[in-house]
Amino acid sequence: MNKIKSIKTCTGNEIELIELSGANWAKTVLIIGVFHGDEPDGEFLIRKYLENCTKYEGKNRILFVPCLNPDGKALKTRTNANGVDLNRNFPAKNWEKSNKDEYFGGENPGSEIETAFVCEIIEEFSPDAILTLHEPYKVVNFDGPAENLAADISRITGYPVQNDIGYPTPGSFGTYCGIERNIPVITLELPENEEKEVLWRQNKGIFDYFADLF
Repeated sequence: MNKIKSIKTCTGNEIELIELSGANWAKTVLIIGVFHGDEPDGEFLIRKYLENCTKYEGKNRILFVPCLNPDGKALKTRTNANGVDLNRNFPAKNWEKSNKDEYFGGENPGSEIETAFVCEIIEEFSPDAILTLHEPYKVVNFDGPAENLAADISRITGYPVQNDIGYPTPGSFGTYCGIERNIPVITLELPENEEKEVLWRQNKGIFDYFADLF
C-alpha cells in the first residue's frame, strides 16, 4: 500500500490517492468513496479492505480515493465546504449553472479542488474501470460501456442493476468519464443505515473481483 498523491482542501483537510499493485499489472481500477459528505460508508469499505490487505497479490493495480469530500464529511453535508455538489461539478458537456441548493454544481465546471484532483487522476493514470461508492438506493448504476461489469457487481453484492438513477445529473462524474470518455463507470449505491458488518459482507467481494477477475 502506497500513498502516491494527495492534496489539501480549502479548509486544509487531506485527500489521498492510495495504490495497491504488484511489479507488473494488467489493468488499472480507480475506486472512490465519499463524493457526498453525508454518504460515508464507501470510505468504511475501502479502509476495511486496506486494513485486511496485508499482502497484495492481485493482477491489477487498484487506486483508491477513500474520501473525496472530507470537508463535507466533517460538516455532515452532501456538498463540500463551498456548498458545491461534487457530482454536479465535472466539466461534462451537460454541466449547467444551477440553483444554490444541495445539488449546486458550482459557479463554473471543474471549479472545485476535489473535482480537479479527480480529473488529474483520470488524465495521469488512465483507469480501465472506475467504481464510485454512494448511498442510499442499494442499486448498481452504470455509465459508459459498463453493462457487463454492472451485472458482475450485481451478482457479487445482490443489488439490482439500475441503468437510470431516475433524475437528471448535469455535470456528473458518470457523464464526464463514462459517457464522454468511454470508461466503464459503476456507481454502487449502498443501502442507507445498514449495519457495518452486513455492509462489509455484502460488498467485500467487489475488491477481490477488481484485483483479480476484472
